[in-house]
Amino acid sequence: MASLVWVLASPLSPVSARDSDRDKPQPYALIFGTVWDPNGRPLYGVKVKVRRAGEKKTRWELYSNHTGEFAQRVPAGKSDYIVWADVKDYKLPSGKKFKPGAEVTVHIDGDERSDIGLHLDW
Repeated sequence: MASLVWVLASPLSPVSARDSDRDKPQPYALIFGTVWDPNGRPLYGVKVKVRRAGEKKTRWELYSNHTGEFAQRVPAGKSDYIVWADVKDYKLPSGKKFKPGAEVTVHIDGDERSDIGLHLDW
């Protein structure tokens, strides 16, 4: 009987050991920011794009929330990221259009949080 239990349990142990490695949370860094209009008010629903410095392709796209804030997890470790607001499809009720502000370069050294602001122009 004991050998039957051992035979049935032995195939399970390597799988469960592998699962525990996979379930470990991976370290990450956080880019946290706020999108501001030209009058200094936070803006909802603005598309924010993030890419690694040195690359042309956008890696992440997200939108600012009701308080103008956004947060994007990026891999931990030394790296630079470029963050900007994409306002070409953003429409105000008044019909006025925003111009994107300057791109922001974020330097990450490890598993940290970096706070930024994206300021739009008229």
